[in-house]
Amino acid sequence: MTEAIGSHAMILAAGFGVRMRPLTNDRPKPLIEVAGKALIDYGFDRLREAGVQKAVVNGHYRAAQILQWSQQQTAPEVAFSDEQAVILDTGGGIAKALPLLGRQAFFVLNSDSFWIDGRVPALSRLRAVWDDATMDCLLLLCHVDRTIGYDGRGDFRLERDGRLARLQGSGALAYIGGYLVHPRLFRDAPPGKFSMNVLWDKAISEGRLHGMAHSGKWFHVGTPDAVGLAEAELAKT
Repeated sequence: MTEAIGSHAMILAAGFGVRMRPLTNDRPKPLIEVAGKALIDYGFDRLREAGVQKAVVNGHYRAAQILQWSQQQTAPEVAFSDEQAVILDTGGGIAKALPLLGRQAFFVLNSDSFWIDGRVPALSRLRAVWDDATMDCLLLLCHVDRTIGYDGRGDFRLERDGRLARLQGSGALAYIGGYLVHPRLFRDAPPGKFSMNVLWDKAISEGRLHGMAHSGKWFHVGTPDAVGLAEAELAKT
């Protein structure tokens, strides 16, 4: 059977959640609840809805709780990537888990933020836009005025052909913690700990980092105050 685009996924859940203290004093940030639901479950539900068959979740800070969460999931199948010995950052964490992530482009989700879908689910839109011949990575982005709890200046400029360039300020779109990426982007990646920004800059230089604007809202839950903001907005939906 031919492996499908996006049949595998990685959930990044190894961070310390320093800005979320004191809520993270006794639990990892992905298990903080918003409106009675753990942050990580919002993203996992999106993977389930998208028909993902296998998800890999990593853990470092209070990793035993992330492992326990992963063992309670039934679909998709969940594998745990242990980073208790050393935290590897976003790029290094994915690189370590590559043997579990298949040979086709796979989804990556942050576990500490979430989005509300528009008419067509964002992960389905990413699959539909993916072009293996021209892309190594396809990021999900959001207009700043469609974000909740986000005080940044954006991250990228989306060109007419879908390619991305670095940009902050007027006209910039925020990266919202979800993307498709092909394993080939990790060829010649640095060993050990590194940020995905290293590989995104490489893809930009080669014209192979693309983006897609999200049609719904994005909830950036980075501080305790942002939990209340997210819950207030969710109550309106």
